[in-house]
Order: sequence, then structure tokens, then C-alpha cells
Amino acid sequence: MGTVVRRGYAPGDEKEFGEQAAELLHLAGKDLAYLLNQGYAIKGASAFVGNHYQLSERQRLALVRGISSEESIKKRKARELQNISAGSIVHIDGFNTIITLETALSGSVLLRCMDGTIRDLAGLRGTYRLIDKTDRAIRMIGETLEKYQAGKAVFYLDSPVSNSGRLKQRLLELLEGFEFETEAEIMHDVDTVLKRLDHVVTSDAIILDECGSWFNLNAVIIREKIGKYPFVDFPGVYTFC
Repeated sequence: MGTVVRRGYAPGDEKEFGEQAAELLHLAGKDLAYLLNQGYAIKGASAFVGNHYQLSERQRLALVRGISSEESIKKRKARELQNISAGSIVHIDGFNTIITLETALSGSVLLRCMDGTIRDLAGLRGTYRLIDKTDRAIRMIGETLEKYQAGKAVFYLDSPVSNSGRLKQRLLELLEGFEFETEAEIMHDVDTVLKRLDHVVTSDAIILDECGSWFNLNAVIIREKIGKYPFVDFPGVYTFC
């Protein structure tokens, strides 16, 4: 892991998400939010808006991940935890959480979404490898969970994703010395399991729409351990809550 890797970086990001593109993205975001609130499906609505504003594929992906309907936001916010109860078991969507933190440590594009979550554009599509940012990301998770006095952290890793076994081993090694118990499970369908649980850590909208409760861990970690970050900011004037 000696090579420096920028997780989630694409050469055109400075242009596609820079200051000049911000106004265009905000206009497109408002239009997409409006269509979602009228009951249109995200796939068709995002295609329509993307075509209208002539957005790149990466900009369209940012809209899909950043924009939500008012109903979805309210439902997610109603189940959001403001802190982690001391001694509680925290269920962590492993790749989802760690990849976003690796992206933050890389200085790559991160979205601050309408539901308050932080999402990346890494798009690994089933491939993953540990990079020079992985250990620090894991330690930041450990330090924050310890601060909240979590009793146990269970990481759920998708078995179809490459190097899930190596990441499991690294999690157990680096978190061994913290004052909470750590487990790491490799399974085929992480989403289905997390949908049924409380104290979930993820930014995956599919899970957030169904889980019992969730904690916005990455937002806390980035704010407290990285500081001011140049997010592509989607809440803004069209946050409904």
C-alpha cells in the first residue's frame, strides 16, 4: 500500500464540479427534486433533467445520489439518531462507509446530499483494494465509536466484492485495541440484513428507507477529523426539512 491512490477521483472533476458548474448542478437539482415530489421515478426523471442540462454521466450520477423527494427525506430524518447510545451495537455497512472516508482523505468529490448523508462517486462495481488511506479511515471509525462509547461494532462486507477478506482482516487487526468489541461478517446480501436492523451506519438510500434507525457516522467523522471540506452541496435552498 505504498503507492498514493486518490479514491474516487476522475480527471474531469475540477471542471464538472467546480465553481462554474455549481449553478448548473443546482438548477438541475431543483428540477429533479420537483419531479420526484410529483411522483416521477428517479431513473426517468434524472435522464430527462440530465438531457435538458446536457450533463455528463458523472454529473447525472451525482444528481441521482444527491437528490431525494421530500417524503423520502422526512422518513429518513425521522429514524436518524443524533448520537450512539453508550454500550449499543452499531451495524456498519463496511464498504459503503470506508470507501467514502477513503474518498474524503483523497480530497476527491464528495456529495453532501439532501438527506444529510455524505456520498461519493467512487463507483467500484464489485472491485476493491486496500489503499494508502484505508488504515487511517478505519482508525477514524474506531476513534469516533470509542468517543461515543459504543459497546460493539459489526462490519458487514459484501462477499461478491474483491478483497473483502483482506479488509475484514485489517478491520479486526486495527480495531483490536479499542474499547469496544469488533466483528466483521462477509455475506452475499448486506443490504437485506441491514434493512432489518437498528443503529445502522450507511449512506445507502435503499437501506435508509427501511432500517429501524441509523447514525450519520461519516458526516461526524469528516466534520471532526478532517474539517472543512469542499462538498458538492445539495441541501441548500431545496432542503425540505
